[in-house]
Amino acid sequence: MADRTAPNCHLRLEWVYGYRGHQCRNNLYYTAAKEIVYFVAGVGVVYNTREHKQKFYLGHNDDIISLALHPERVLVATGQVGKEPYICVWDSYTVQTVSILKDTHTHGIACLAFDLDGQCLVSVGLDSKNTICVWDWRRGKVLAAAPGHTDRIFDISWDLYQPSKLVSCGVKHIKFWSLCGNALTPKRGVFGKTGDLQTILCLACARDEVTYSGALNGDIYVWKGINLIRTVQGAHGSGIFSMNACEEGFATGGRDGCVRLWDLNFKPITVIDLRETDQGYKGLSVRSVCWRGDHILVGTQDSEIFEVVVHDRTKPFLIMQGHCEGELWALAVHPTKPLAMTGSDDRSVRIWSLIDHALIARCNMEEPIRCAAVSTDGIHLALGMKDGSFTVLRVRDMTEVVHIKDRKEAIHELKYSPDGAHLAVGSNDNSVDIYGVVQRYKKVGECIGSTSFITHMDWSTDSKYLQTNDGNRKRLFYRMPSGKEVTNREELKLVQWSSWTCVLGPEVNGIWPKYSEINDINSVDANFNNQVLVTADDYGLVKLLRYPCVRKGAKFKKYLGHSAHITNARWSHDYQWVITIGGADHSVFQWKFVTDRKSKEALHIAPQETLGDSNSEESDSDQSDVPEMDSEIEQETHLTYRRQIYKEDLPQLKELSKEKHRAVAMKKRERAPGSGLKLHFIHGYRGYDCRNNLFYTQTGEMVYHVAAVGVVYNRQQNTQRFYMGHDDDILCLAIHPLKDYVATGQVGRDSSIHVWDTEVMTPLSVLKGFHQLGVCALDFSADGKRLASVGLDDNHTIVLWDWRKGEKLSAIRLVHKDKIFVIKVNPYCPDKLITAGIKHMKFWHKTGGGLIGRKGNMGKTETMMCAVYGWTEEMVFSGTCTGDICIWRDMFLVKTVKAHDGPVFSMHALEKGFVTGGKDGIVALWDNTFERCLKTYAIKRAVLAPGSKGLLLEDNPSIRAISLGHGYILVGTKNGEILEVDKSGPITLLVQGHMEGEVWGLATHPHLPLCATVSDDKTLRIWDLSPSHCMLAVRKLKKGGRCCCFSPEGKALAVGLNDGSFLIVNADTLEDLVSFHHRKDIISDIRFSPGAGKYLAVASGDSFVDIYNVMSSKRVGVCKGSLIYITHLDWDKRGKLLQVNTGAKEQLFFEAPRGKKQTIPATEVEKIDWSTWTCVLGTSCEGIWPVVSEVTEVTAACLSNDRKVLATGDDLGYVKLFRYPVKGKYAKFKRYVAHSTHVTNVRWTHDDGLLVTVGGGDTCLMIWTHEAEGHREARHCDSEESDIESEDDGGYDSDVTRENEINYTIKALSTNMRPMTGVKPHLQLKEPSVDERPPVSRALPQPEKLQTNNVGKKKRPIEDLVLDLVFGYRGNDCRNNVHYLNEGADIIYHTASVGIVLNLTTACQSFYIEHSDDILCLTINQHPKFPNVVATGQVATSPSIHVWDAMNKQTLSVLRCFHSRGVCSVSFSATGKLLLSVGLDPEHTITIWKWQEGANVASRSGHIQRIFVAEFRPDSDTQFVSVGVKHVRFWTLAGRALLSKKGMMSNIEDARMQTMLSVAFGANNLTFTGTISGDVCVWKEHILVRVVAKAHTGPVFTMYTTLRDGLIVTGGKERPSKEGGALKLWDQELKRCRAFRLETGQIIDCVRSVCRGKGKILVGTRNAEIIEVGEKNAACNILVNGHMDGPIWGVGTHPTRDVFLSAAEDGTVRLWDIPEKKMLNKVNLGHPARTVAYSPEGDMVAIGMKNGEFIILLVTSLKIWGKKRDRRSPIQDIRFSPDSRYLAVGSSESAVDFYDLTLGPQLNRINCCRDIPSFVMQMDFSADSCYVQISTGAYKRLVYEVPSGKQATEQAVIDRITWATWTSVLGDEVVGIWSRNTDKADVTCACVSHSGLNIVTGDDFGMVKLFDFPCPEKFAKHKRFLGHSAHLTNIRFTSGDRFVISAGGDDRSLFVWRCVHAPH
Repeated sequence: MADRTAPNCHLRLEWVYGYRGHQCRNNLYYTAAKEIVYFVAGVGVVYNTREHKQKFYLGHNDDIISLALHPERVLVATGQVGKEPYICVWDSYTVQTVSILKDTHTHGIACLAFDLDGQCLVSVGLDSKNTICVWDWRRGKVLAAAPGHTDRIFDISWDLYQPSKLVSCGVKHIKFWSLCGNALTPKRGVFGKTGDLQTILCLACARDEVTYSGALNGDIYVWKGINLIRTVQGAHGSGIFSMNACEEGFATGGRDGCVRLWDLNFKPITVIDLRETDQGYKGLSVRSVCWRGDHILVGTQDSEIFEVVVHDRTKPFLIMQGHCEGELWALAVHPTKPLAMTGSDDRSVRIWSLIDHALIARCNMEEPIRCAAVSTDGIHLALGMKDGSFTVLRVRDMTEVVHIKDRKEAIHELKYSPDGAHLAVGSNDNSVDIYGVVQRYKKVGECIGSTSFITHMDWSTDSKYLQTNDGNRKRLFYRMPSGKEVTNREELKLVQWSSWTCVLGPEVNGIWPKYSEINDINSVDANFNNQVLVTADDYGLVKLLRYPCVRKGAKFKKYLGHSAHITNARWSHDYQWVITIGGADHSVFQWKFVTDRKSKEALHIAPQETLGDSNSEESDSDQSDVPEMDSEIEQETHLTYRRQIYKEDLPQLKELSKEKHRAVAMKKRERAPGSGLKLHFIHGYRGYDCRNNLFYTQTGEMVYHVAAVGVVYNRQQNTQRFYMGHDDDILCLAIHPLKDYVATGQVGRDSSIHVWDTEVMTPLSVLKGFHQLGVCALDFSADGKRLASVGLDDNHTIVLWDWRKGEKLSAIRLVHKDKIFVIKVNPYCPDKLITAGIKHMKFWHKTGGGLIGRKGNMGKTETMMCAVYGWTEEMVFSGTCTGDICIWRDMFLVKTVKAHDGPVFSMHALEKGFVTGGKDGIVALWDNTFERCLKTYAIKRAVLAPGSKGLLLEDNPSIRAISLGHGYILVGTKNGEILEVDKSGPITLLVQGHMEGEVWGLATHPHLPLCATVSDDKTLRIWDLSPSHCMLAVRKLKKGGRCCCFSPEGKALAVGLNDGSFLIVNADTLEDLVSFHHRKDIISDIRFSPGAGKYLAVASGDSFVDIYNVMSSKRVGVCKGSLIYITHLDWDKRGKLLQVNTGAKEQLFFEAPRGKKQTIPATEVEKIDWSTWTCVLGTSCEGIWPVVSEVTEVTAACLSNDRKVLATGDDLGYVKLFRYPVKGKYAKFKRYVAHSTHVTNVRWTHDDGLLVTVGGGDTCLMIWTHEAEGHREARHCDSEESDIESEDDGGYDSDVTRENEINYTIKALSTNMRPMTGVKPHLQLKEPSVDERPPVSRALPQPEKLQTNNVGKKKRPIEDLVLDLVFGYRGNDCRNNVHYLNEGADIIYHTASVGIVLNLTTACQSFYIEHSDDILCLTINQHPKFPNVVATGQVATSPSIHVWDAMNKQTLSVLRCFHSRGVCSVSFSATGKLLLSVGLDPEHTITIWKWQEGANVASRSGHIQRIFVAEFRPDSDTQFVSVGVKHVRFWTLAGRALLSKKGMMSNIEDARMQTMLSVAFGANNLTFTGTISGDVCVWKEHILVRVVAKAHTGPVFTMYTTLRDGLIVTGGKERPSKEGGALKLWDQELKRCRAFRLETGQIIDCVRSVCRGKGKILVGTRNAEIIEVGEKNAACNILVNGHMDGPIWGVGTHPTRDVFLSAAEDGTVRLWDIPEKKMLNKVNLGHPARTVAYSPEGDMVAIGMKNGEFIILLVTSLKIWGKKRDRRSPIQDIRFSPDSRYLAVGSSESAVDFYDLTLGPQLNRINCCRDIPSFVMQMDFSADSCYVQISTGAYKRLVYEVPSGKQATEQAVIDRITWATWTSVLGDEVVGIWSRNTDKADVTCACVSHSGLNIVTGDDFGMVKLFDFPCPEKFAKHKRFLGHSAHLTNIRFTSGDRFVISAGGDDRSLFVWRCVHAPH
C-alpha cells in the first residue's frame, strides 16, 4: 500500500526575480531599516541590498497591485485583486501580518495611502464605482466609504497638512475630499482656463492647500484649494507616472524614462535620464520613484529596479531585473551548474545564477519564446518559438548555432535525449519532430500519433523511447529516433524514464483530485532521489507530493506565492532548489528544498514558512488508517438545523397575506383572553448534540439551556428562572469568567448570540449579522471583554467580538466542510484562539479585522471533540474521538494520552489539573500534565443519592458537559440528565428530560398533579407536577410512542406505539395490563370514554379509529370513512359520540361502540357537551388558525375544564391562548415562545392551574402556571399581543393622512412643474433670418435690449448673491422642528434645505446650507457638554444627517445612511453621544449612530407602516420609543442589536391601537404617546396603564418633555374656545393642565411643534407661523410668518422701496418688508392667487387668481378698486404697462387680454391677443408700452402690438424693441440659461436686472442661477445658489438691484438674496 500521506520534506521560498512594474505605480520604497520593499506576483518582497537577502510576505492569495508605506516606514499595506480582495498591513521587519482589511471592495484594490500619523488608511477599489474607503486599519473597521468616480482612479493621497482631507485623481478628473463623520464629500477640481481637462496620473500634497499633480501630457498641474493655479509645462516628455514627496522636495518619474528632482516650491533641481545611462535602453519607462536622502529608487515598466546615488547620478545601479510584460513559459535548468534559463513572450532569453541570485546573461530573439532545453553536456540551449521555429544557441556566449522552422504553430516543449544525440521538438501541430544534434540538427524522425497539441515529453534513460502527453489527455509512446508509435505495452514494462515531467501515467495519478476531470496542472517534475514530485497549476499553487503517487487525490503540501497560473516547475540539477515561473506574473521563484532531516532541526525557524504549509485540507477521503467514526459523532454531524421556515420570515409572510386580513378585519375579531401563562418549570436539558453547556453561576445556581430557553436552576429551592430572548433552539452556551453573565447562540437564518445576566435574566448584548443557520460554539476571553463564536454555515465563519459594544473585531471564513465543535480563546493572550472539530485542529491569531490560522501539526488530523488551554500560553490539550488526549505546545503535537474508551466529549481545566468526561460515562480527574489519573467516578444507578429528582435511565450514560465548583462536579449527559457528583462519590440527579427523539404523547391525570409523556426515545415517563418537580417513574418500551391517556379514575394508562400496537399499563407501577397489535401504522391518539371508562378509542395513521371494550378487552367497533391519517380524537360527555380530526382537515363524527359515521350540522356540534376538546377544527375554534396557515399547522389544542380558554400549540413553537369559543377568523390571542420548533401537545391539569406542553424535537416538557384575570402583578407579560391590528386606528385626520402619504420629491429627480409641450429652447434649430446684416452697417446702432432704470449711475454687474432672509417655516408636514437655543436668545427651525437660526433681539437670521435637499427633521442636543449642537435629516435617495454647531454653522459630522427616500426623525441620547434616526424607506429603518465617529451602532427595520417620531428617553442611552401609524414600540439597545416590545393594550378595557403621533416621558419609566383621536396614552414600561381621553379635540401632533421640571407641553389640532386651545401645559403625570389660546385668528389651530424655555413656550403651527407664548400672561408674539400652502406663484416688487408682495395657493397675498425683516400685512382673498404686480407708480396692485378672476387694490387703503372675471382658467401673469395706461392679463386659456385703466374701474376688455399656441407663462411690456412679449408653454416666445393685439412677426422690428422688463425664459437672448440636464425639468422663471447686465433664473431643480445678460451662447457660464426645494416658481430683482427675491413651489418659502455688485 503506497503511503498516502504528504511528504515530510518541504519548500522554502528563497528568492524572487523581478518587480511588478506593469499596470502598477508608486510601489517601491525604502523602509526605516533602509531595505527596499516592493511586490511581485502575490508576494511582498523586502530586499536588503547590502546583504543581498530577501524576506517574503505571503499573506495574499492573488496578485498584489498596490502598496503604501506607513509614515514610520516599518509597516506596509498591500492590496490585491480578486473576487473578494483584501488589504494586508504587515511588518516589513518580521514579515508578519498586523491587520487584514476585508469585506468592502470587489475586483481589486487600486491605490492605498496612510495618513500623517498612520492611524487611517485609505483604499480605492477597482469596482465600477471606484469606491473609496477610509479604514481604522488597526481595528479593521471602515470609517467611511463613498463612490470615488465613474472612471478609474490612479492615485490618492492624504493632505498631510490639513486633517481629514484627501485628494484623488484619475481619468479626466481630480477630486478634493473631506472626511466628516462617516461621509466623504468630494469637490471636483476646477481646471478653468489655466489648463486642459485631462487625465491626472499622480499627485502630492504640500502646505497651504497646494497640491502638485502629474498629468498625462507630461505637465505638472499645481492646485490651490480646488482651483488650478498654474502649470509647469513639459516637466516630462509624456505621462508622469509617479511623484514622491520627501523632506528635500519632490521626485517625479515619467514615461520618457527621466527622473526629475524638484525643490519644495517645485523649482527644478536636476534631471536624471535613465535612457542615456549604461544600463539604459530606448523605451525605458519609469513607474515608481522614491527619494530618500541621497538615494533614489526607480522602478521601471520592464521589471527593473535601479538605485541612483544623487551625487553620482550618471551611474545608476541595476539592483533587480525580471522579464518584461508578456507570458513567461520557457524554463530549463543547466545539467551540471546551478543555472536556470528562462524565455518569455518579451522575446528575451535570460540565464540566472541560483547561487548569486542574479541575472548573468540576456539575449533578445526575434520571436516570443515558448520553451527551452539545455543539452546534456550543457553546451547548447534550444529555444522553441511561438511561430513554430526553434533556435539553438551556445550557452557560453549566446551565439546562434541553427534556426529551423518546420512547423506553423507554437513549439510547446523540447527535450534533449540523455545521450545527447537527439533533440525532440513538440509543437501545437500535434507532432513531435526528432533532430540529430551532431548532424547539425537534421530532422531524423517524427512522431504523429497525437490528435491534439503536445504538452509534455520525457525520454527513457537509454534514449530509446519517448513518452508524450497531449491536450486530449492521451499518453503515447514512441521508439526513437524513428518516431514509430509503440502499441504493445509489454515492451514498456522495463523502461526507466530519465526524467518525469508528464502529468499522465500511473506514477502521477495522485496529482489529480479524486472525482474530477479538470486539466489544470501545467507542469510536473519528479525528484527520483528523494521520491518527491513537484507540481504547478493554474491556481498559483506549487505542491509537493510523494513520488510515485499511484492513488488519486494524494496528500500534499502546498505553497502560495504565484498569483495565477504557474507555467513551469523544475528541480535544479542537484535537487537543491525548485524553480517555478509564473505565466501572467512573469516572475521566477526559487524555492529551497528542505528534506525531513533538516526540517526537524528547523522547527524553531521563521514562522512564516508554515504559512503556506498546509497538509492539504482537501483530501480526506478513503484514508485507510482513519478509525471508524463514533456513532454519536456521526449522528451529530448529520444534524443540519435547517428550518423550512424561520421565525424571521414571519413578517414577510404576513405581509403577503395582507389581503386576507383586510377582508376579515372589517368583522369583529374575538378578544384575547383575560388570563395568561407564566413559564414555571422545564423538564429537559439539551445534551444529545451539544457539549460544555452546563455551568455554576456566581451564586451557586446552575445555568444550562434547552429548546429556546436559557435556564437558571436553583437546587435549594428546586426552582427555575428563564431567559426567553431567543426564538429558536439554543445550540451553545458559554459563561463569563466572573460567572455572572452567559452567552447563548441559537439556530436562525441570521442567527443571533445573546449575552445575558443570570440574576435578572435580561440581555446585555445581542450579536448578529455573521452566522447563517446557527451558532455552534462560543467562548469568552479571560478578561471577559471578548467573545469568540463559530457558525454552522458551510464556511463555518469564526468571529471575535467586543460583545459589549456589539462590534465584530475580526472574522474569517473557514474552508472546512465538517462541523466545528469547540472554540477557545487563549486565557493569556486574547488575540489567540483555537478551533477543533471533525478532522480539524487550528491555531489562530487576530490580525486587524482578520484571523490567520495554522493547522495543528500532527500528521493525520483526528476529530477533536473538546479542547482547553493549559497552564501556559503555549499549552493546549484536546480530546479526540478515539479517547485520547492530545497535548500541544504551540501548534506541535507533543504527545497523546489514552483517557477514555470512546470519544472524550468534555474537558475542563482546574487550578491544578483537569477533569474529563467521555462516552464511557466516566468522569476522570487528572494532574496538570495528564501523567496520572487521580480519580474516576462512574455514573451508575447504584450510587444515586436519595434526594435525586428522578431516575437514571441507564448506567454510564455518555457525558457531554462537565463543570466544577462549590465542591461538586456538575455533569450533563446525552440522555438529558443533569447530575451533581460529590467529590466523595454520591451522585444526585437534579434535572432530567426525554432523550433525543420527538416527544408527542402527553396526558394529565384526572385528579392528581401528575402527567405522563411518551416519546420516540422509547420511554414512557410519569412526572410530578407539584413543587417537587421530579420524574416519578420511567419505563422503557420496545418502540417509540406518540400518544397516551389516563383512564377516568386514573388507575390505568393507555399508550399508543409507533408500530401500530398499544398497551394499557398500571398507572402506578407502569406494568403491563394488556396489549394489542391490530394496525401497521403509528397510533396517533388514544382516548378512554368518560364516566366509567368503558370504551377505549384508538386512532391510527392508517385512517381508522378502533373502539375497544376495556373490560372484555375486545375490539367492538371500527370507525371508517376518513381519507387520511387521524390526528385528534374527543368523546362527548355521555361516551356515545366521537369527534375525529384528520390530516386532510376533515372533521368527522362517529357513534360508539359500533363506529357508525354521523353527519352533524355545525350549529349542533357546538351544542353537544364534549367531555374534552383537543380538536383543532370546527366553527368553535375557527379563529385559532393564523394568517400564514399555509406554512404552519396548529398541531394541538386543549380546552380548559372551565371551558373559557383554549390553549394551542403550533409548528413554529408558539403556545397561544384564545378566548373560547374562538369564532370568526384570526382571533386575537396571547402568545408565548419557549419551545423551539413544533409544540406537539398541550394539556390543562384537572384544576386548570397548570398547562403542560411538550415540544417535539426539543424533547422538553414545559409546565406553565395559569394566571387568572385579576392576578396581575406589575411584572413583564411574556406574551405578545396578536399581530393584526384593528383597522380602526382612532379616526381620520387630513393632516395626518397627508403626512403619512406624502411622497417627498428628491430634487435631483424632479420633473417639470408646468405641463410644457414642444422642443426645449437649447434643442431648437435656429432658422437663419433673411436679412443677415452686413458686417459694417450704416443703419442706426442697435437699440438697448432693455430700458435701464439707473441711467446716470455707472452700471455695475452683479458678482454674487448672498442669502439674507428667508420667509417660511416647514410646519405643514414636519413636526418637532422648532427649538430654543442659547437660553432662549435664539430659535432654530428649518424650511426647504436650509437650517435657520433667528436671533430674537436683532431679528437677524443666519443659515446652515450644507444639505443637498429638503430638511425633514431637526433636533438639538440637550446635554451641557454639547451646547448648540443640532442634527438635521434630509430627503434624498441616499440621504445624510448633518450634525452641526448652530452658532458658527460648522459641520461636526455627516452621517450617510441607508434610509432610502429620507430621514424623518432624529433624536439625541441622554449623554448626547448617540443619535437615533428613522427612515422613510419601506422598512422604516431605525438606526443608532455614534455621531462623533460617524459609526453606525445598530440598525433594524422599525415597522411596516410609517413611523413618525422616535425619541430617546431623556435619562437613557439605551432606551427609546417609536410611534407611528398604529404603532408604538419600546426599544432597547443591547450591544449592536435593537430589541423591541410592542405596546400592550389588553389591560385596559376597549383600548385599541391607534395611530400614534407624538411621545413624551415621565419619571419611573412612564411614557406618554399622543394619538390621532386626541387621547394621550400613558404607558408603564410597555404596558398601557391609563388613557387621558381627549387631551385635545383633534390629533395630538407634538409633545415636549421639559428636562428641568418634568412638565409636559402638548400641541394638537383644536378650535380655539374659552377653556381650551391647541396648546396645553401639563404636570409631570399628565393629570392637570392649562390651556393657551394662540390668537392667530384661524378657525382651527393646528400646532405641529412645541418647545418650552424659561417662562415661554415656542409653538410652530401648520400655518407656517412660529409663535412665542408667555406662560404667565398667555400673551402671543408671532416671530415667523409664512405661506401655509404653496406653491407661491406670484411675486411683485415695489418700483422704488425694498418691499414686495407674494401671492400663493393658500389664498393670501402678503406684503413683506426686507429692512424690517417681517411681514407687514396680509390680505385673505378667499381663492388661491396666482400672480401679483405693482403699477409703475406703486399706488396700485393687480392680483390674478386661479379661478380666472383678477382684482385691483389701492395700496394705501387696501380697498378693491376693481375686479373682473373674463376667463375660467388660472391667470398666469398680470402686468401694468410702463405708462400705467394698460393692464395685460395672461391666462391658461392661451390668451392675453388688454384692459384700458383710464376708462375707470368697470374694466371692460378692449382687445385680446389670439393664436397663442399654449398657455401664457410670462409677459413683458416694451419701454414705450407699444408691444408685449409673451412666453408660452410650447417653448415659443411671441410679440404682439398693444393695444391692438396683432402679432408682430418681422424679426427686424422685434430686434429693435427696447423692453421695459424681461422675465421671459425664452428667446435667443437667453438661450444660454438652459442647461444640459433638463430632459424632464425646466427653467421656470427668470428676471433681468434693472441695469440690464445680469439675469437670474429659477428652475425645477430648486436652483437659483446668475448669468450675464444677454446670454445667446448655449450652456452659458453661471453661478448656482442652493437652498430651495424642487420647483422655483418666480424670481424678481427689487428696485436698484439691491435684492433678488425667489419664490419656492414645494417649500412655500421666500428667499431674499443680497446682490453683491462688482467694484467700480
